[in-house]
Amino acid sequence: MKPSGKLNIVTGLLVMAGFMLYGFVLIYLRDFAPGKEEWIARAANGDHFEATLAHVHGNLFAFLNIMIGYLLLKLPVPDRSARWISITGVVGLLMPLGILSEFTLGLPPYLVFVGALSIIVSIGWLGLALLKADFSRV
Repeated sequence: MKPSGKLNIVTGLLVMAGFMLYGFVLIYLRDFAPGKEEWIARAANGDHFEATLAHVHGNLFAFLNIMIGYLLLKLPVPDRSARWISITGVVGLLMPLGILSEFTLGLPPYLVFVGALSIIVSIGWLGLALLKADFSRV
């Protein structure tokens, strides 16, 4: 198994498990926790909205990493490109982690920007690499 694809699949699955668990915490806060009415009333703005954004983007970017890894393993992507596509895909996970760090730790949104740019570069680079790929060997 190529290390590049394996890194994305393993990281994607572990991050997805974490953000799924986080989603269950959000469900608890919305449906079962004391003061759930206040949570529901504030769900569309502020920290509550950011929490939902982090959950959704965390699972999406984790799934994208699983997809990136699978495609890197199965399709003819040159090794050098595959390594950088893999790395930028994993770095893309900084976006949802950055959203979490913004509202939990008060950090500036730098991680969000780095992660967003990285996942865009990863997906675009993979698309360009596959555009040039010779699929007759697949």
